[in-house]
Amino acid sequence: MNSKDVRAKGDAEAVRPSRNDLARKGNKRTFDPHLFLATVADGRTLANYRKNEVVFSQGQPADAVFYIRKGKVKLAVMSRKRKQAVIAILGAGEFFGEECLNRQKLRRATASTLTESEVMRVQKAEMIRVLHTESMFAEMFMVHILARMSRVEDDLVDQLLNSSESRLARTLIRLADFGEDDTIQPIAVKISQGTLANIVGTTRSRVSFFMNKFRKLGFIDYNGDLKINNSLLTVVLRD
Repeated sequence: MNSKDVRAKGDAEAVRPSRNDLARKGNKRTFDPHLFLATVADGRTLANYRKNEVVFSQGQPADAVFYIRKGKVKLAVMSRKRKQAVIAILGAGEFFGEECLNRQKLRRATASTLTESEVMRVQKAEMIRVLHTESMFAEMFMVHILARMSRVEDDLVDQLLNSSESRLARTLIRLADFGEDDTIQPIAVKISQGTLANIVGTTRSRVSFFMNKFRKLGFIDYNGDLKINNSLLTVVLRD
């Protein structure tokens, strides 16, 4: 064997992966974001909340991100004059409290449950670690952030340009998780007219007036449980 053949053999052996390399590659774990958000471990705790229970309060230290596994959570802001505004209603599969990742030291809102809920708490340091090391989790979180940004923009446009009647209709449609079929959709959570007023940015009396109007027109069925008909979309499209 000449020197050229020796060098070629040596180069091939250098490129060829070792058994240990193959073993490591074969045993490489697959990260599952949903399993991560369902498993209690260092930096992660899972808690069950009753209806109307506070998860965190406005002004408390912002030191963790939360993920809703089951239920619905309301985010509300209170002014110094005790005026309240509901800024978001979130459901299963959504994050909240992510402002701690943006150097926010204190909570800007109070998070409370609208239904019995199961919530995963991920400490800030653990959240940052997994965002840096797990691309699948980072992609999942990015999709959430982009969806929230789009919703905030829609809400801003709604507040600036649309009537309170239209804003109420849009809120009811969102709460009902409205589908493409023509069936009446029940709202899974009982929500007070006061809370609806805080979301829409109007008074409780105006909400009551519009709810009665929607019922008379056949847009909603308000007999115990609140059900939404897709004809309510005409109120939104009208604006």
